[in-house]
Amino acid sequence: MGVNLRDLLSFQTLGLKELSGRIIAIDAMNTLYQFLSIIRQPDGTSLMDSRGNITSHLSGVFYRTINLLEAGIKPVYVFDGEPPELKSGTVEERRKIRKEAEKMWEEALEKGDLEEARKYAQASAKLTDEMVEESKRLLDAMGIPHVQAPSEGEAQASYMARKGAVWAVASQDYDSLLYNSPYLVRNLTISGRRKIPRKNVYVKVEPELVMLDENLKNLGITREQLIEIGILLGTDYNDGVKGIGVKTALKLIREKGSLERVVEEEKLEISAPVEQIKQLFLKPEVIDNYKILWEPVDREQVVSILVDDHDFSRDRVEKGLERLREGEKAAAQSRLEQFFKS
Repeated sequence: MGVNLRDLLSFQTLGLKELSGRIIAIDAMNTLYQFLSIIRQPDGTSLMDSRGNITSHLSGVFYRTINLLEAGIKPVYVFDGEPPELKSGTVEERRKIRKEAEKMWEEALEKGDLEEARKYAQASAKLTDEMVEESKRLLDAMGIPHVQAPSEGEAQASYMARKGAVWAVASQDYDSLLYNSPYLVRNLTISGRRKIPRKNVYVKVEPELVMLDENLKNLGITREQLIEIGILLGTDYNDGVKGIGVKTALKLIREKGSLERVVEEEKLEISAPVEQIKQLFLKPEVIDNYKILWEPVDREQVVSILVDDHDFSRDRVEKGLERLREGEKAAAQSRLEQFFKS
């Protein structure tokens, strides 16, 4: 979910090829939820194998990672660890939303409204520990590096980006900017066409690049003030202040200089301790002992996971493996070209 900063920030639209040669840390949990939400049957049912096991996440990891490699992008998946205690309310709220969406999905199916059913099915997506482990196994077999964060994956990915180990963080959420990632790439793994609900109209979905330092300069604020704006709007750690939108939040922080003064002078109440929330963004729990190393593809293991264990089409997987091999070459070549340019 994260903090909604879209109307505050400027961004530029890119093609995948414009990111060629870049190492990008992908917010793994955010991305797996995308796969579970989007990769579905027309009635909203997830892709499944013959034993009823959901496979949408594996399809996304395999084919969309290949798309990135073919574009010359080198992905690194970063997985969440244990969430901070302050996030427990958000986790519970999301669980309730998914449960309600599942109920609405079933009702829409009974009425035969497939478009409505698909909408609610997407909102009901549940990511299990088993799915996460399956995804890691598949990434290992594909030779794609992944990092296990001690806590928030976006915080770890942002730390890696600011240190220069990766170029940017890829996520649909804006939180990585609060965690100090210099660059955020949205829509990286869902590029293509998206149907507008209830209309027979499709729009093109392309990657969007948000540059933190440039936005801070244009807005005339510091990163700490951006965090404070996020707190007013609502983060994963607190509810937003009722009646305060993004423009009002920016105006208040600019005028008063700090959230503390805004709270005091406007007589506002924040649902969690402000300083504690700020420290979760300013000094998150991260690790330095991670490895980013691309390995050769283990073709037999990929086939075993997808075909033998989950009934994927052998022919399609073999074609995907051929694309993966060519994609690895493209990513390696583009990285080499980037090195000589820099």
